[in-house]
Amino acid sequence: MFDLVSHGPDTFVGEGPRYPWGGLYGGQVVAQALRAASSTVDDELLVHSLRAYFIRRGDHTEPVRYEVDRIRNGRSFVTRRVVARQAIGAILNLEASFQREEHSLDLRPIAMPIVPGPEDLVEEAWSKHFARRFVPSADVAPDGRDGMGRVMAWMRVHEPLGESQLMHRCWLAYLSDDLSTDAVVEAHPQREQFERDGSRYTASLDHAVWFHRPVRADVWHLHDISCHAFAGGRGLSMGYVFGADGAHVATIAQEVLLRDRTAR
Repeated sequence: MFDLVSHGPDTFVGEGPRYPWGGLYGGQVVAQALRAASSTVDDELLVHSLRAYFIRRGDHTEPVRYEVDRIRNGRSFVTRRVVARQAIGAILNLEASFQREEHSLDLRPIAMPIVPGPEDLVEEAWSKHFARRFVPSADVAPDGRDGMGRVMAWMRVHEPLGESQLMHRCWLAYLSDDLSTDAVVEAHPQREQFERDGSRYTASLDHAVWFHRPVRADVWHLHDISCHAFAGGRGLSMGYVFGADGAHVATIAQEVLLRDRTAR
């Protein structure tokens, strides 16, 4: 899924399958861009955050060219910028920051909600590569957390990923693009109309991930996402990723464009 071929200094080419909705999946382009950036960084530094802007819809019929800019090489932190291009032009811009391992105080102020485990839920994934099991809204107890349209799902990659933390973080970046739109739609008062008449238009505008702790994407993690704002046709989703042991491993934010196709 994230294999890249070198096409000269700091330039890589990747491909992606056609997804059920047509075109490329934004999470795959983000993950491949992260892999490209990581290829120019020493192995002992790990990505701790990324921010991506989705510029144009990707075309699955042609490869994607990832051009890496080495913004900064520091002793503790390294910064990279990646532009993903196809024939139409740039389709994504990503910036990522990498950190050398640093020991410090470990605080966990955000607790995982108490919900049914994945073994008790129905499989609803749209790809053969991963499992996704939604937590029914009736099983989500109010806990005072901000936002509306709360969506939760247990997710994991089917194939064992080995010990490379880079690959686990690439896969988490891939999976983290999945639920943000659901949360914005769920919070919107016209959601039932959108379901009835197919008048909904959505597009991901940007995406951010902060990696707090080591993650294993090939075991179950709970993704807990809510809509925190909606204005100008843009909904902001924010949420958390928890390991089965309750560890808060990552935080996600994404702005989603949501329009009514029939509105004038």
